[in-house]
Amino acid sequence: MTRAMTNGYEGKTVVLGVTGGIAAYKSVELVSRLRKRGITVHVIETANATEFVSPLTFSTMSGQPCISDTFERPETWNVKHVSLAQAADLFVIAPATANILAKLAMGLADDMLSTTVLATKAPVLVAPAMNTGMWTNAATQANMSILKERGIHVIGPDGGFLACGDTGAGRMSEPAAIEEAILALLAPTRDMEGLRVLVTAGATREHLDPVRFLSNESSGKMGFAIADAAMKRGAEVLLVRGITSAEKPGVTREISVESTQELYDAVTSHCTECDIVIQAAAPCDYRFSKVYDQKLKKMEGTSNLVIEMIENPDIAAEVGRRKQEGQTLVGFAAETEHVTEHAMNKLAKKNLDLIVANDVTMPDAGFNTDTNIVTLITASGMKAIEKMTKHDLAYLILDEILKIRGVDVSGTIR
Repeated sequence: MTRAMTNGYEGKTVVLGVTGGIAAYKSVELVSRLRKRGITVHVIETANATEFVSPLTFSTMSGQPCISDTFERPETWNVKHVSLAQAADLFVIAPATANILAKLAMGLADDMLSTTVLATKAPVLVAPAMNTGMWTNAATQANMSILKERGIHVIGPDGGFLACGDTGAGRMSEPAAIEEAILALLAPTRDMEGLRVLVTAGATREHLDPVRFLSNESSGKMGFAIADAAMKRGAEVLLVRGITSAEKPGVTREISVESTQELYDAVTSHCTECDIVIQAAAPCDYRFSKVYDQKLKKMEGTSNLVIEMIENPDIAAEVGRRKQEGQTLVGFAAETEHVTEHAMNKLAKKNLDLIVANDVTMPDAGFNTDTNIVTLITASGMKAIEKMTKHDLAYLILDEILKIRGVDVSGTIR
């Protein structure tokens, strides 16, 4: 799915700050990608960043002088950090080390990059990159909370194998993902302004005892992608999230739940006040009839354990029963067989306008993946969607919802 058109960004200016991390080499590709969009890119490197990538490389790729010295003699008579701050339509820092994040949080300005970003009135996007221990450190997380509260946009970090040899969160997002975030901020499609959207995400968890529970593999990635896309398109988003392992997006409001009953209570308390309800969470259909206060011990003399379960409340059915005039209800059907048949039955029984069906046994689809393969089903027909990232699929699902609501989404730039 094409999500951007080059001529939508010509004349835009991005100031790219590059700090001293091994991921600085990825920023060279990011500059190339942005220039191909017709975007003017000015690069500011910190002194440490120049140890990884030379200013000459960024000057060559951007077609603009790379600035690394606050006191270098200007080519024109202006105050460079002020002129770049004013020229920026968007200020990006990639990679953003723990050091620069701390400076931004505290308002420090002791080099060209920190001085310029402090002076800008443009939106700021940071792509953190650091060792896992540094990322999870309480100080870094406190700084990130401050930055998010101030409206700083954040992408990543991703998980995986890091240059230091550790495995975990801390790797800078790939240039393609950062480019996507930049394009969304430079020319967002605000076709959902004024709409109130409730999105559920993640799994629920039903405890048997203090150490054992019933759950599923849902990571929350699909629901988070939808919530993020709706926010970027201007909606007021209420995210009700269960147990998740993905990086959660910034939303208008968030409610955290664990059990299916808690999810039911949160959704039914707010569903009637929303224009669109998108139920991407994966709740447990059953819970244990008895929950033990202490760990259930292995019983001597028997190899079998019989545990009774009772049905949880049907959230989608109750939301459908409470459906308001003008509301749009969307459900998900994660199936392993007879996918479209089961999904169509659910569409009718739950009073849904759209259901997103997928076979969770297929490679690169379903739970805990970055991609998905789905079929979008309405009362009037179905549309098979080839494999794409959940990020792109989120925009496509929102497009379908808006079409159901009579909104023309053709030709929009995102």
